[in-house]
Amino acid sequence: MTALLSGKVALVTGVSRDQQIGQAVARALAAEGAALGIVARSRDHVEARAQELAASGARVLPVAANLADESEVREAVDRVVLKHGRIDILVNLAGGLTRYKPAVEHTLEDWNNEMNNNLLAAFLCERAVCPRLRDAGGGTIINFARAGSPQANMVAYNCAKAGVEAMTRTLALEGRDHAIRVNAVAPGLVDTGSNIEAMKPKDLKKWAKKEDIARVVVFLASDASAGITGQTLQVTGWGI
Repeated sequence: MTALLSGKVALVTGVSRDQQIGQAVARALAAEGAALGIVARSRDHVEARAQELAASGARVLPVAANLADESEVREAVDRVVLKHGRIDILVNLAGGLTRYKPAVEHTLEDWNNEMNNNLLAAFLCERAVCPRLRDAGGGTIINFARAGSPQANMVAYNCAKAGVEAMTRTLALEGRDHAIRVNAVAPGLVDTGSNIEAMKPKDLKKWAKKEDIARVVVFLASDASAGITGQTLQVTGWGI
């Protein structure tokens, strides 16, 4: 049976630490035949993940870049195209919650940090990759939003992820004439190493697994989801 993503090239951001979603997503895409460009801010972390993937037979290029920097994003995209010849799939995974405090205590630096990491980085990557997808005759973009309604003490993060959903719908409309599909994955609580360490749950049965998220990304990246664009798929495990 032919792998779902055979002959495709995927650029995945946020592939950094061990036991995180990025690691699981990169593994799943590679297992379905995709060549990879993986990006993270830390050179040591992204190179460690690349070594793991290569040991499993993946074709992978690690790139260290600050994705809130326009020039570094362009360079990262150019390096992936130079290595693999094209880009067919962008997975905008980089970001995350780093500021947890009441809205009135958020500083401008707090606000800008969450916006840059979660919304600006996704926008810069999409803007840099879209021309490459058009050159390839189409492709898919998968953003990462968040499941559920806004929660207290994370106003900047909530706003950034709402922006990601709006950007997903907007770019899906703009991509229709170029065969570019744009969707988002919205995880609930996921059994990442950092979440488990921070929250110390007694029971993980209701949490989504990293592999659950990765399978949804593969589905959205493949022709199996050819009729889906402009949508946000919530992946919450049993914690509905």
